[in-house]
Amino acid sequence: QARLVESGGGLVHTGGSLRLSCAAFGINFDLNSMGWYRQAPGNQRELVATISRGGTTTYADFVKGRFTISRDNAKNMVYLQMNSLKPEDTALYSCKTWRTGGPIHWGQGTMVTVSS
Repeated sequence: QARLVESGGGLVHTGGSLRLSCAAFGINFDLNSMGWYRQAPGNQRELVATISRGGTTTYADFVKGRFTISRDNAKNMVYLQMNSLKPEDTALYSCKTWRTGGPIHWGQGTMVTVSS
């Protein structure tokens, strides 16, 4: 059974850093792309960053230069290093996995709160 489990969220002050982790179970991790999305209260879910099976990354403009996505295929893990956090980064951050022609899976999310 495919499952994604996020961790690492919490409360941080403006300018602080957090590292989110997403552990993947029951998928062929090496073949899948991975992504981080976020949803702030009252807003729609939005893309934060993605990383392909080959390690190519994409970022939303609002996190470029501050967030870094990475993956460890040996551990079936994907990470999101978040620096210079702002109050507007407050959201539920969720992990997503997919591959062409395959199923999409989501994690439950981990909450990030940035205080001003």
